[in-house]
Amino acid sequence: MPAEFLTAEQRRCYGRYNGEPSSDQLARYFHLDDADLALLRQRREEPNRFGYALQLCTVRFLGTFLYDPGDVPPNAQQYVAHQLGLAEPSTLTAYRTERTHWRHVEDIRHRYGYREFTHPIEYFRLVRWLYSRAWLSAERPSLLFDLATARLVERKVLLPGVTVLERLVGRVQDRTARRLWRLPAAAPTPLQRVSLESLVMVPAGSRQSPLDRLRHGPFRVSAPGLVHALHRLQEIRALGVGDIGLERFPPSRIHTLARYAAKTPAAMMARMPDERRIATLLAFAKTFEIIALDDALDVFDFLMADVLRDAKHAPEGLSFRSLEGFVNARVIVEALRRAGPSPTRVGFRQALESLKSFDLGIGAPLTFGPERHQGLDNVYFTSVVNGRWAPITDWAAAVRV
Repeated sequence: MPAEFLTAEQRRCYGRYNGEPSSDQLARYFHLDDADLALLRQRREEPNRFGYALQLCTVRFLGTFLYDPGDVPPNAQQYVAHQLGLAEPSTLTAYRTERTHWRHVEDIRHRYGYREFTHPIEYFRLVRWLYSRAWLSAERPSLLFDLATARLVERKVLLPGVTVLERLVGRVQDRTARRLWRLPAAAPTPLQRVSLESLVMVPAGSRQSPLDRLRHGPFRVSAPGLVHALHRLQEIRALGVGDIGLERFPPSRIHTLARYAAKTPAAMMARMPDERRIATLLAFAKTFEIIALDDALDVFDFLMADVLRDAKHAPEGLSFRSLEGFVNARVIVEALRRAGPSPTRVGFRQALESLKSFDLGIGAPLTFGPERHQGLDNVYFTSVVNGRWAPITDWAAAVRV
């Protein structure tokens, strides 16, 4: 990752006022409480009180002191002046040139507990926080830079130079990325590495690599589309990396690697460093196995919906399935009748076990018991006679029919 990633505009805005603060910001950062006002009353001259107050509110808002306190926006100056009982903001011409300006800076740092960026404890905590954030999320470096700036302001740590913080964020993200490549790349066996490497190789007689082909799902809902989706799933599973677990890695980082593989040309992937290439291809294989399965199921669901919508259902006649349903229903209804108006699980089971030589209507009595849950032990041949089920007793007659 480049050490410098901020734009010229971001550099210009760092540690400076960018327009006038909002009313909410004024109420949060520029409000002077009783302790502040008591401290300010110790300043004998009006410009000193006003300048001290502006610097105090500025470091609360920006996390740094301004070289020229007069750069505070007019609405913020008016807000502070009103709290000091001033009709108009005092002129700061003399205050800018006197050493009082810098003595106030040291006094504010001491009284309000502001620490330098290089303070060992705060620096360690910031680096640890950056590593945790970079490892768990795939945030852009510029966003991580802004979050780090806000954290420093909140913890009363004076902002360093823009380049110092920018390079720290860049180093943290670079080391985090290398760790994210190194650990997954060590998981595949040599045979699995060969399978993953084959994704970026163009086979003889083909115009695209397997990676270019597998990253695209089915284009239409049809029988050929379902076949294509199933072949895609089968090919991804054939890579043989299904047994590699990536649960200890943040899902967002694995998905980011997979998305990168899904949009990067195979030729560019082939030129990556080994660890990064293997880790990226492994993330692709693991993530797109799930995606390919979902795609196949979606196509199947749509196809079945079309089939069922167009199907014309006719009442089903007598069949072995309807006979089995009839027999099961007779048993359940009788057990519920015996269990009483408020059946329970235990009562229903006892009612079933009380069935002795129960007539099912097919010429085969059924018997249950505490040690007998089979019910029927034989196969009973039946046929339909005049629209009703009847057991077969005369095979010669049944064959003639």
